[in-house]
Amino acid sequence: MEKRSTTVVIVILTLIMTFMEMTALPSALFFNIKIKDINPIYLTLMLNFLLAFAICWICKKTFIKDWEFGLKFKGVLSGLKKYGLPAVIATILVTIAFCIGLTPFDNKPTIWRVIVEGIVYYIGVGIMEELYLRGLLQNIIKIWFGKRKNATLYAILISSVLFGLGHIFGAFGQPIVTIIAKTVWATALGIYFGAVYAVSKNLWVPIILHLIINLCGIPFCFSTSNQYPTIALITCLLSYILLAIYGIYIVRKNNA
Repeated sequence: MEKRSTTVVIVILTLIMTFMEMTALPSALFFNIKIKDINPIYLTLMLNFLLAFAICWICKKTFIKDWEFGLKFKGVLSGLKKYGLPAVIATILVTIAFCIGLTPFDNKPTIWRVIVEGIVYYIGVGIMEELYLRGLLQNIIKIWFGKRKNATLYAILISSVLFGLGHIFGAFGQPIVTIIAKTVWATALGIYFGAVYAVSKNLWVPIILHLIINLCGIPFCFSTSNQYPTIALITCLLSYILLAIYGIYIVRKNNA
């Protein structure tokens, strides 16, 4: 009975956090502050992240006291050294592709916009998505598979597909090719993050790698365009699919 109640709480908490990230509710109903040239939606979303973290913390302290997210500082550096280099290389390549595709830059943002929209916001995204997609969803799916062979890999793949499909909503207004590409590469990134989490057993490792990869979006702060250049689409697809293949490799190697 206790396992069933834990499962219910995990599923509900995952749905709540997903809803809060995708809709910016409830913060969007009462929080809309304009600071310099920062898009207000970023501040609204960050407040929503804080609310979601608070809800998650309360649930952890009350309903799911024994649930292990893997939020421990021990092993972070070793995990990053073992599995982080491919993410750094991919980020450099994708950032270069964005810089080439968005040139000439036609916007001069304040340093505050670059910091908030290009760094701080993505810290929140990394923590938020890794908490509910890996710390909650991937773990509960693995439990559902029990002791079946490749249970970990199945959990990674299922949670990653859901991660990819979730990016469809954030790509509305973009060309259909961009929407498909973002869905595919988000799924691929989910596989990589999920694999790193599974083998390192430390949620901070994929959180940090998630942030590093998201830093490739900084060039958008210097452009008025919100369209993905063709060179960036191709580079993202190739780089992130390779990360997914690497992720599957390290999981299978770890299981063996």
